[in-house]
Amino acid sequence: MDNTQLINYVGAAIFGLAVLHTFSTKHFLHLAHTSKNHAGLWHLLGEVEVVFGFWALVLVGCIAVLDHQKAAISYIESQNFTEPLFVFVILTIAGTKPILQSVQNLVSRIAAILPVNPAVSAYFLCLSLVPLLGSLVTEPAAMTLAALMLRDRFYTKDISQKLKYATLGVLFVNISIGGVLTPFAAPPVLMVAEKWGWDIRFMSSVFGWKAAIAVLINALIITMVFRKQLMTIKLAVVGSASTNATHAPVPFAVVLVHYLFLGATVVFAHYPAVFMGLFLFFLGFTEAYQRYQDKLMLREGLLVAFFLAGLVVLGGKQQWWLQPILAGMDSTVLFFGSMGLTAITDNAALTYLGSLVSGLSDGAKYALVAGAVTGGGLTVIANAPNPAGFAILKECFDEQAISPLGLMISALIPTAVAAACFLML
Repeated sequence: MDNTQLINYVGAAIFGLAVLHTFSTKHFLHLAHTSKNHAGLWHLLGEVEVVFGFWALVLVGCIAVLDHQKAAISYIESQNFTEPLFVFVILTIAGTKPILQSVQNLVSRIAAILPVNPAVSAYFLCLSLVPLLGSLVTEPAAMTLAALMLRDRFYTKDISQKLKYATLGVLFVNISIGGVLTPFAAPPVLMVAEKWGWDIRFMSSVFGWKAAIAVLINALIITMVFRKQLMTIKLAVVGSASTNATHAPVPFAVVLVHYLFLGATVVFAHYPAVFMGLFLFFLGFTEAYQRYQDKLMLREGLLVAFFLAGLVVLGGKQQWWLQPILAGMDSTVLFFGSMGLTAITDNAALTYLGSLVSGLSDGAKYALVAGAVTGGGLTVIANAPNPAGFAILKECFDEQAISPLGLMISALIPTAVAAACFLML
């Protein structure tokens, strides 16, 4: 067995350990609350955002030991970290007060028009309108906005754990499928759109309308199931004295500048040198107009970027077994295989590996991407924006930890709805 083959096997084993670790984080956090001497270590290992970065470090160390230090460095330099950087920037910009407040106002005004309870309508819009907006502002931005709005309006209220988990499952699934109306918003689509020639017209006509139907059905089902509990929640009315006291209006010019930075980041999503430069300008702007800002989500963004960067490092050593599996499936099997594999690896990495398979039919391409986005809500590692929502909402759960099994169970029904829409419509 040569070094390359040995490292591939070691990489697959470490990846398996990392996946098992993500399903065990709640146990590490429990140890952190009960341990007297090593609480800090257990808390570190209980952070989902740290898991893949930690095991990526182990992998790089193994490469250095089994091969050479230069081989480890060369492997790191050969990986593409554009997506982690992009998610960090887009999460930070989308989580700023001017953008969040403008979206909240839009949701509140639409909710006020609907002939139902304001809390019920606002909840429905957070799980339907905002995920679909992800096709314009990107999925990471939509996840950030939706998670922050759900946290402030619902998760901080006296709601049941059952509602919290059910909401999380629908949110993750709807964000994953809600960005496929365009070719640039969903990471798994972004990885293949240019190579396969998928433009906006193709995405909206082949994927988009089906995804929109699934998003609306999922949001409607959960809203109706928990309608009585939602009706007990009191939301502040937009424009009221209490709202204005806590949320001072942001000038239109400041909001516009934020959206221009957000739009420019989307346009230059493939060019990290450009959007990171723009981000530095953005940080300067927020400092100059600090009175219109809340605390920037830099820590959350960096943790999510660290998670995704670790996934990139570990995923680079999985091509040898993933690609043959994908190449050996027909369209229907490929759809369900892609959906299942997405639960244990990032769906963007999965579609990227699929794009390397030569001779894929149009049906196979559709099945690969549709399955990847459908399974994007099953686990925190399944879709790039999921860690962002996880980081924002986890503090609202018991022991500030989200059960991976609870998330998967909560996502099963919305995932089935999405699968039915993509396969039958």
